[in-house]
Amino acid sequence: MPGRILVSRRAIAVPMLLAALTAPPALAHRREGDAGGVADAQGRYGVVFPAASAEPNPELTPGALNPRVTQANIRSSICVAGFTRGIRPAEGYTERLKREGIRAYAYADHRLRDYEEDHLISLELGGSPDSPRNLWPEPHHVIGGWGSYAKDRLENRLHRLVCGGRIPLAQAQYDISHDWIAAYRRYVAEQPRPQRGHRYGD
Repeated sequence: MPGRILVSRRAIAVPMLLAALTAPPALAHRREGDAGGVADAQGRYGVVFPAASAEPNPELTPGALNPRVTQANIRSSICVAGFTRGIRPAEGYTERLKREGIRAYAYADHRLRDYEEDHLISLELGGSPDSPRNLWPEPHHVIGGWGSYAKDRLENRLHRLVCGGRIPLAQAQYDISHDWIAAYRRYVAEQPRPQRGHRYGD
């Protein structure tokens, strides 16, 4: 017809697809500096936090030790398979701390699934199981990959080194509680590798 502009369906679909891909996820809370949301295996979105959120606030979460674990007894405590299962705090307790911690850290994202209530000094390294000074809501996804999944890998690596007699327990505890990213770079790799699977952290 005269004056009618013909546009192919493909020409319409491409801009619509680009808009859908670049639009902010409906379920993701955004903060200044965030990179947006990432999807998990179920298609749910999680927030990507700024790099500054990777480390806990040392005033709120300085770390705390389990007095039952010492260098002298690691062979009968942390180096025994299943040790952490017997001392892990109840889920109701850690969920309450997670809610309180999200408020204390002033996170804009209040969805519990975007965090792990993590032991700064992990149970497998002799960290206190239930001290609020050793637990904080650690974001799963942080710019650069420095979220809870990377810290889990560091915890496992340090546990192997301690139980293998390659570093003292006190050194592992100090390194992970004072700057776990520097410890990751020292003991694991310069940068975290992409990782989707997640184990509940010790």
